[in-house]
Amino acid sequence: MFELLSIILPVFAIFATGFIGQKTIGFETQTLSTMALYLMSPFLVFRTFYETTFTKTYGYMLIYTLILCFTLIGLVYVISYFKRYNVRETCGVILASAFMNNGNYGTPVALFAFGAAGLDYAVVLMVIQQLVMCTVGVYYAAKGSPENDGISSALRAVRRMPIVYGALAGVIFQQLHIPIKGSVSEALDLVANSAIPTIMIILGMQLAKISLRQVQIEKLTYSLVLKLAVSPLIAFCITLVLPVDDRLATIMILMAAMPSAANTTMYALQFGTEPDFVSSATLVSTLFSLITLPILLAILV
Repeated sequence: MFELLSIILPVFAIFATGFIGQKTIGFETQTLSTMALYLMSPFLVFRTFYETTFTKTYGYMLIYTLILCFTLIGLVYVISYFKRYNVRETCGVILASAFMNNGNYGTPVALFAFGAAGLDYAVVLMVIQQLVMCTVGVYYAAKGSPENDGISSALRAVRRMPIVYGALAGVIFQQLHIPIKGSVSEALDLVANSAIPTIMIILGMQLAKISLRQVQIEKLTYSLVLKLAVSPLIAFCITLVLPVDDRLATIMILMAAMPSAANTTMYALQFGTEPDFVSSATLVSTLFSLITLPILLAILV
């Protein structure tokens, strides 16, 4: 338990940096999120796709990620139908419920629980999740925007995302065996390595602007149940069907139980899709994961 907390607490320390900075200095989070989304994240995604060699097993990981994501989205639509949420509210709940933080949170937990072999699987799942988030996630963020004018507008937002082209460029460079060396490699690493902590700091800043009196308890409860309880159950069912080994199946279930992804806060900020709600869901699900993840690890490991 102490070792797990030693992994999770640095994540909260980075959130706290942004939170304190926003409270004491004050920043324009919209501008900063645009910078992280359009200038920094593409370098991170390019490097990840450039350095990762995909196999048949990774194809099963893609299938798992897509089934999990769209099943959760389907459940959100069911809830929204009965609760009569509008498009913006529905898209906000989707952003908070369908995408997990298996990058800067999930990968170190996988390393702690399963060692280097577990880390290799977790990194690939992170790459696939990033690709799904920068397409499906951006689509729903744009669809829920107050300025949205229909599906075509949301699809245009996806096409404009440089993260997608960063991923494609990474695959092309890898397949053509184009070397990246010297100062170019160093510059790439500098920007890529700074992307995740920058996103986390921006999340902390956004959290500092939230009033707890304005937290939407009902929607937050639905999101937490979907993300921390229903999601790992869905993942368990998926692993019963896919031909994957026991270690990968366990990691899939563990990754599905991760809290809401920090990137979704950045998308919500960028498009104005319930940013306060999405930010609060990310924070609260991360706090609750301090309880749920040790319990799940005790069951799985």
